[in-house]
Amino acid sequence: MKKNKDHLKIIVTGAAGFIGSHLCEALLKRGHYVTGLDDLSFGSLNNLSEITDHNRFKFVQTKVESLSVWVEKADVLVHLASKKIPRYDNSWSTVQENITGTQAVVNYTIKSQCKLIFASTSDVYGKNPITPYTEESDLLLGSSAIKRWSYAASKIAGEHLIIGAAEEFRFDYAILRFFGTYGQRHHLSWWGGPQSEFIEKILSKESVEIHGTGEQIRSFIYIEDLVKGIEAAIEKVGIKGIFNLCQKPEDAVSIKELAKMIGEIVNPEKTPALTYIPYTNFGNYEDVMKRTGLYQKAKTTFGFEPTISLREGLKRTISWHQSLRK
Repeated sequence: MKKNKDHLKIIVTGAAGFIGSHLCEALLKRGHYVTGLDDLSFGSLNNLSEITDHNRFKFVQTKVESLSVWVEKADVLVHLASKKIPRYDNSWSTVQENITGTQAVVNYTIKSQCKLIFASTSDVYGKNPITPYTEESDLLLGSSAIKRWSYAASKIAGEHLIIGAAEEFRFDYAILRFFGTYGQRHHLSWWGGPQSEFIEKILSKESVEIHGTGEQIRSFIYIEDLVKGIEAAIEKVGIKGIFNLCQKPEDAVSIKELAKMIGEIVNPEKTPALTYIPYTNFGNYEDVMKRTGLYQKAKTTFGFEPTISLREGLKRTISWHQSLRK
């Protein structure tokens, strides 16, 4: 592994996605060499338009499983590509693609002896009622018959695979558990998170659909803060461990409060209309009532500290949504 200040050769899977495209841009600004992989099933080349012709950037359209065919040895591999919670779809592709993709990433890491950065999720904490979560908190999932847990289960499997491989083959790694990330380029539907759907509905002067009671508490982190955390983990020498990347627990809000905050930013004089949708509409689905985390371990290890408040981040994100409508 090179020293902190050297320019690194970095592979980013899921490079054309929301988080991946922001990370690629930031890494290039720091002088690194970046190879981005994406099969474009969810990502878009439009997200990479600012860096497509950059002399230190290379893009390869391929599935993660084929990365060893297309990519020469790198210093760091950042694995962001992932299928999300199957709210509307079957769980098969979520489990199959996440596990096989992570296995391919681990195989590459073992062979090249690079550092591995793995995008995990706060969803792995499941229904654990003791919050805010630390990296040592128990992971308490619901029944396997409920498909929403397939995403968390696939990420937990990936975490164990990486930790076991690192013990056996001795490579550095950071498992980063992302909490709700939002910002420019997030998907404009529920795939981008509740804030994305709420912004679009409110800008369209439509009723905002709230799943369940709206009392669910969530921690949201702005994309710029998240990317700084990933960068710091990439550049930290000798890193091994699991790290939460999240906002301060006191900045968490309920889903209903989130919708109202967005409405207030868009139009302070009008409260948005809310329509409550029961979870029975999604089949056998189960939600978590409170998910907040602590990031002290990341702060101590590589200096992570979020600086952008939810309100400020939402203002920037709403401006981006509005720019797409012009």
